[in-house]
Amino acid sequence: MRTWREEQVPEVTPSPNIWNWPEVYEAENQAQDSVGALWKALRAERDWAGLDVVDVGCGDGFHLPVFAATARSVMGVEPHEPLAERARARMSGTPGVDVRVAPAQRLPLADGSVDLLHARTAYFFGPGCEPGLAEAERVLRPGGTIAIVDLDTASSPYGDWMRADAPQIDPGQIESFFTRHHFTSTTVPTLWRFHDRQTLEAVLRIEFSAKTAARAAAESPGRTIPVAYRLRTRTKPTGLLAP
Repeated sequence: MRTWREEQVPEVTPSPNIWNWPEVYEAENQAQDSVGALWKALRAERDWAGLDVVDVGCGDGFHLPVFAATARSVMGVEPHEPLAERARARMSGTPGVDVRVAPAQRLPLADGSVDLLHARTAYFFGPGCEPGLAEAERVLRPGGTIAIVDLDTASSPYGDWMRADAPQIDPGQIESFFTRHHFTSTTVPTLWRFHDRQTLEAVLRIEFSAKTAARAAAESPGRTIPVAYRLRTRTKPTGLLAP
């Protein structure tokens, strides 16, 4: 059985929003999924109560308390040391929780040691994430599930703003990629709800270029933004597949 060794760590692509603006990103996390639709959909796919969970690209650990409330054990994995430190501080004193510094391509876990691998808007964005998918498959137990939550780049209005800043995004190509890799994908509409306009506009400024952020603010006159996500899941077979 392979165990993790601290060597040959792959290069990590910085996440400019949370790496550079963790306090604003905290406010963004608090606003996201205000109706709880993502958690409901995820639990319906794989309830983690009593299971071993790893949150890949956990950032400063915002989602770890939800898993820790019912899971047997939780590990947050984050490649950026300052964010990992914030995650450790957030979860200090919570039993059964560990936070490690590592990339998605080299998880600090033994083979077949995880029941649920969760990644939310982190690393698994379509073509190019094959090394991380292989690593997820390695650490999952038979019957374990990988659950990837990402923004739906085809849905308005948020997807329109994303494509305005990154016209290379091809929603059809992304869908084809996950279909080829045997994922089931579901659209989950939800609502971002902010306490005030100032916070909403600050979040838009860390997510988009100045031009697109101004457009997004103009198209979001209140304190809410409708946002759709794609929940992608794949469960590791428990036995040999028939030819």
